[in-house]
Amino acid sequence: MVHIIVGIDPGKTVGVACLDLNGRLLATFHETSAGPDWIIASVREVGIPVLIAGDKPFENHVVRKVNAAFNARQFYPERELRVDQKREMARHQEIRNPHERDAYAAALKAYNAYSNKLKQADAIAAGKEIADPARTDEIKAKIIRRYSISEAMHNIEANRR
Repeated sequence: MVHIIVGIDPGKTVGVACLDLNGRLLATFHETSAGPDWIIASVREVGIPVLIAGDKPFENHVVRKVNAAFNARQFYPERELRVDQKREMARHQEIRNPHERDAYAAALKAYNAYSNKLKQADAIAAGKEIADPARTDEIKAKIIRRYSISEAMHNIEANRR
């Protein structure tokens, strides 16, 4: 199963967006009056979260509960994104629902915070001729979980033996 970054727009109508570790949109969904259990079940169908992002610059209890279920890292933006910024971030996607758009913006902001390290991991994996996308995905997941790139590579190689 693929590792993912999850953006959550909590509220009366919950929006969720899932990205792979290359920043590609995998899924979006929304539900009115949904709680953490619905989010957790929906996200499990897409992948294994390594990073859960809120769309506001402060901790949210829904994001915290979802994060606890997956033992992922949490991400909150430094400042709240304006609606026009969220629209701009999602303009190349076919996202019509504003809650899904806000969740996508949260996930994309989280991805962008880690993108340099993730791209560096891709380059190093290619240099070591690691062609298996699942192994590269594992390395990236470990980097998000605070491993250095060399620790992540070593750990994946040791587990493959």
